[in-house]
Amino acid sequence: MLDETTLFQRLGAEAIGTAFLVFIGVGAVPATLIVNGDAPFTMADLGMISFAFGTIVVATVYALGHIGGNHINPAVTVGLAVSGKFPWSQVPAYIGAQVVGAIIGAAAIIGVLGMKASDVGLGVASYADISWVQAFTAEFVGTFILVFTIFGVIHRKAAAGFAGVAIGLVVFAAIIPVAPATGASINPARTVGPMLVQQIAGGTVKWGQLPVYLAAELLAGIAAALLYGVLARTPADRHTAGPGVDLGDPEPEPAVARQTSSA
Repeated sequence: MLDETTLFQRLGAEAIGTAFLVFIGVGAVPATLIVNGDAPFTMADLGMISFAFGTIVVATVYALGHIGGNHINPAVTVGLAVSGKFPWSQVPAYIGAQVVGAIIGAAAIIGVLGMKASDVGLGVASYADISWVQAFTAEFVGTFILVFTIFGVIHRKAAAGFAGVAIGLVVFAAIIPVAPATGASINPARTVGPMLVQQIAGGTVKWGQLPVYLAAELLAGIAAALLYGVLARTPADRHTAGPGVDLGDPEPEPAVARQTSSA
């Protein structure tokens, strides 16, 4: 079709969207720590960081969702594939683009804030003083809530036009209770990108924690997709593999039915 985007365009949109997410959302962490100096981290600081994540998600949904779905999160991509809404053949390319975007976004943080950003941790997700089971649970719950909400707001019966706002709000909300435990990555690309850049910059990275994050986030995406399918599927629903996502609406509104973003 003449109005269809190419795979290259969709991958570019995924990389750009994820780069924006990491630069604004993750970048808010070192920015806050640098500005605060020796001042203690407060709940207000956490709220502002959560707000940065939420607002950039809203922006990317409406700016890029019509190009390739704006998954910007491998947990979303895998969840859509498991549910039959996205072709498995494109999953590796989408995840690759998301990780590349996360690396670019993390590198841009250092480019803007300098090595001070690395000195204060670069916003790398990690956990301390809790068990891996608790960390797994935190990331699983946060990612599950995010992906489950995404499936709900892009469903053919959902109110049109509000997907971006709802997704941004759930990102904002999920980060607040999860961040004190694990940093609230809830996104494998957001986990990996800053880790790689922090390692290159000479910072400390707890690579042993990476499997906990990746397993929790990806399994949560799969679980959320399957559970939503059980709850919401009706005989009228049909799934179609496509460049973004088609949740069964034969005539979806372009700005809504294909917007599938996350943190």
